[in-house]
Amino acid sequence: MEKTTAKKSTKVDPKKKITEGYILYVLEHGHEPASIFKFAKELKMKEEEFYSYYTSFESIKTAVWVKIFDETLENLESQEVFRQYSAREKLLGFFFTWIEELKKNRSYLLVQYQHHKDLKKLLPQEVKPFREKFKDFANEIILEGKETEEIASRPIISDRYDEALWLQVWFVFQFWLKDTSPGFEKTDAAIEKSVNLAFDLMGKSALDTFIDFAKFLYQNK
Repeated sequence: MEKTTAKKSTKVDPKKKITEGYILYVLEHGHEPASIFKFAKELKMKEEEFYSYYTSFESIKTAVWVKIFDETLENLESQEVFRQYSAREKLLGFFFTWIEELKKNRSYLLVQYQHHKDLKKLLPQEVKPFREKFKDFANEIILEGKETEEIASRPIISDRYDEALWLQVWFVFQFWLKDTSPGFEKTDAAIEKSVNLAFDLMGKSALDTFIDFAKFLYQNK
């Protein structure tokens, strides 16, 4: 009796096909497709099928940023040592892992953002979901840092720590886009210096100690 070998059908994920096709198009042409109709036709896909997964080119760009964040966090959390890190080390770990993910998409990101107008002043719409995900992650680190007293709790200011850390992320991204040093070593230095500065500022300072002492004296006079 002859054995029949069933052929394995390899299904292509349409969402992945669209995302990768978009990135490839941008890399080859230096700009996004003229229309969704033409892009879908190039992918041998009906336009209505495209809309089952994405509503616009902007939504694809958003998905790229979300994927970068998700893979950064997944890589971090897969490391057992990550759980043992201090708050400062966790943030440093995020930055360095994130840069590794950015490197995988550097050519695409350069096309999209290297000559972007007002990148310092205006956050591109597609980056906003990435920012929200990062701020959620940052707030977990901040909460942990407060519990271990690595981060000081300060009225009003504490509520803005996550935004301050986000500004560092966006600064590092812009720095990295322009970095031409071997292995992006200048970006690595920028990360270390900016994160250390942030934790020095968020940590308990001599001023905090003085204020605590002044309160103590006032309450016990």
